[in-house]
Amino acid sequence: MKQNLRKFLPGENTHMMLIATFIGLLAGGFNIIFRTVVEGVHTLFFEGGHHLLGLEQGGWRLLLLPLIPISGMILMIPISLMFPGEVNGYGFTKFLRKVNLEGGYIKARTITLKIITTALTIGTGNSAGVEGPIAAIGGAAGSQVGRFFGVSGSRMKVYIAAGAAGGIAGMFNAPIAGIFFASEIVLLGTFEISSFAALVIASAISTVVTRAYYGANPAFPIPHYNLVNPFVEIPLYSLMALLVGFVAVFHIHIFYWIRDMYDKLPIHPQLKPISGAFMIGCMGILYPQIMGDGYEFLEKVLNGEGAVLLLFALIFLKIFATAITLGSGGSGGVFAPALFIGAMIGGSFGHVAHSMLPNLTADPGAYATVGIGAFLAASTHAPMTAIFLLFEMTGNYVIIIPIMLTSIIGTMVATRFNQDSIDTVDFTREGINIHEGREAAIMKSIRVGKAITEDVDFISERANINHLLEIFRLAKNSFYFPVVDDSGRMTGIISMQDVKNILHRAEEERVCYLVGGICSRDVITLTPDDSLYTAMQLFDVKGIEEIPVVEDMENKWVVGMIKRRDVIAAYNHEVLKKGISEKAETIRITCGG
Repeated sequence: MKQNLRKFLPGENTHMMLIATFIGLLAGGFNIIFRTVVEGVHTLFFEGGHHLLGLEQGGWRLLLLPLIPISGMILMIPISLMFPGEVNGYGFTKFLRKVNLEGGYIKARTITLKIITTALTIGTGNSAGVEGPIAAIGGAAGSQVGRFFGVSGSRMKVYIAAGAAGGIAGMFNAPIAGIFFASEIVLLGTFEISSFAALVIASAISTVVTRAYYGANPAFPIPHYNLVNPFVEIPLYSLMALLVGFVAVFHIHIFYWIRDMYDKLPIHPQLKPISGAFMIGCMGILYPQIMGDGYEFLEKVLNGEGAVLLLFALIFLKIFATAITLGSGGSGGVFAPALFIGAMIGGSFGHVAHSMLPNLTADPGAYATVGIGAFLAASTHAPMTAIFLLFEMTGNYVIIIPIMLTSIIGTMVATRFNQDSIDTVDFTREGINIHEGREAAIMKSIRVGKAITEDVDFISERANINHLLEIFRLAKNSFYFPVVDDSGRMTGIISMQDVKNILHRAEEERVCYLVGGICSRDVITLTPDDSLYTAMQLFDVKGIEEIPVVEDMENKWVVGMIKRRDVIAAYNHEVLKKGISEKAETIRITCGG
């Protein structure tokens, strides 16, 4: 009877689909709240500030423009002091870290903090985007739902990714792009069919919610696209893709160079965002197009407007403006700036191409449209997201060919000269390949020095074989012994394998052999600062069980021997510690503490 009843109960996959539906509803709802707050702050501060300061009159009053972006950063100070480390700067890298390396717990207050701080940053004219924050907001909703149902590990990642998919889908009215954003960027391309189904459902439901409120309009209207002469335009698009790839590499380097400069700047941390806002305001006096998300001017470029020199200048001005805003401590994402920069590249390229071949090429707006997706793909290394985003925004199948071509070529060029996307630079700096997953990241986070658990026995290279045999007899768990010279530096390593060929000789003959004459001189070593990941790779590649650890590669003072079992034990201890910490946090949240 019980077995028959189970057939009518929802299975595990059905359960996950129902939860994904709920996450999609939350993502859509938070999307509406987020956009409303950003628009409200923009109307109150940016438009209201223009009216209050009389900036429409021009002249000397334009010098007051920096006061508007500065006001947003000043209002962020109390929030930054209350929640240090959770507010300032480009936060999407931290989001990826929590999802892929730290078990997936994202605090509920992330939703409120991202809404308020991003609205203060972008709504007052600082250069950033809302798409990264809305992905984090949706992901936080998915994390809280996962915590409520007591899930962890891979299932938690699915729920967070579902929330992020819903956030992006609702923001762009592009459900397929939301799915690929979550799978390519959040889940790093690793997902199962059941996971993919959860992304589809959350993305679709969030889109339904936002369409019910805003209508079925795209994020910004795209003019009709046409391919005039494929034999001429396809090579032109390929050339544009090369330029896009190089600019994307420049964009990533400038972004982190300016952030590093701000990190080293010897002023109070709360003054850094204000200084950045002042610079954005000064740039905005001459080039107001770079302020905020830039969508208003982007729409004009998509319609073929804008002088070629202006569009070309805005490429680099927007790159620097975005780096200054987020590098100094403003809150926001890089998605919208990437769309703006791509449109400027495509628009300026299109103007040149169309002026040279007016009867064989489309209007500049067509190149600006393709440039949006190409630059997004190249800077984020997520070509599928870019391809489907453009397709959904235009609804024009003809655009698929050039956007596929430019996205792939642009991404290939960008990865050829810079392996990291704009989201993964920090991981590489820490020696972490985020695509390897949480296990490898844990191994890379533990130093060899912490895993050495036993004192090491070593032997002088002047010792004879009888002394060595005595050490072997007394040793219980070691089979390799470092060989040192008179100064104590390691010169080789010796094992029973090295002496077995002379054991059959008479004792009088054996004592003539010195350890330094038969030990192995070509020795693999580690230092205490090496990671357990490096140690395990050497164990696997060389097929050995012990490796000597020296103080450094210059002065090979022996500090210990690390064994494969030491690495495994240290890894298990770290996993257990993280598991206990996550469990305790779950209990604290459940109990309302």
